[in-house]
Amino acid sequence: MAPKAEAAQTLASQSDASQSSIDPLFHILKIFPYSIIRPPRLRLKLPSFTLPSPMTVFALVLLTYFMVVSGFVYDVIVEPPGIGSTQDPATGSVRPVVFLPGRVNGQYIIEGLSSGFMFVLGGMGFVLLDLALDKNRAKSVKVSYASAGISSIVIAYIMSMLFIRIKIPGYLR
Repeated sequence: MAPKAEAAQTLASQSDASQSSIDPLFHILKIFPYSIIRPPRLRLKLPSFTLPSPMTVFALVLLTYFMVVSGFVYDVIVEPPGIGSTQDPATGSVRPVVFLPGRVNGQYIIEGLSSGFMFVLGGMGFVLLDLALDKNRAKSVKVSYASAGISSIVIAYIMSMLFIRIKIPGYLR
C-alpha cells in the first residue's frame, strides 16, 4: 500500500485531471493501470566520470585547431586532389605542384596540411615560451624552452610568408 501522503497526492492529481478532461474514457485509462500496477522502487546510482587530464584536453584542442586551420572541412566538402601537377613549358616534363597558385579560395590537400602545421608550430612556440617562464624549472631547461619557442615562432612565420608568396605571386611587394 502507498503511504498516506502519496495517496493524498494521487487524489489531488486525479481530481485535477478529471476537471481538465471531460472524456470519461481518458479518465479511466489514466487511472486504471496505475491502480493495479505499481512501479518498482529503484535505487539507481548516478554515473560517475572523471575529468580528462589537462594534457588530454590540450591535445584535443590542438588537434581541433589543426583541423580547422588546415581546411579539413573544405577538403571533405570539395574533395580537391592531394597534390597538383603542371607541365614545364621548356622541357615538357610534368612536375608536381603543392600549392594551387593564383587561387586564394582553393587549395590542394597537402597545401592545407602544411599551412596548418606551420600555424600549429607557431602556437606550440608560444606554449614553449610560456613554459620557459616557470620559476620551478632549472635555468638550462628554461633557456632550452625559450630558444625552442622563439625558433618555432620564427620558422612558422617565415614559412607562412613563403607559402603566401607562392600562393599569391607579387603579394606585399
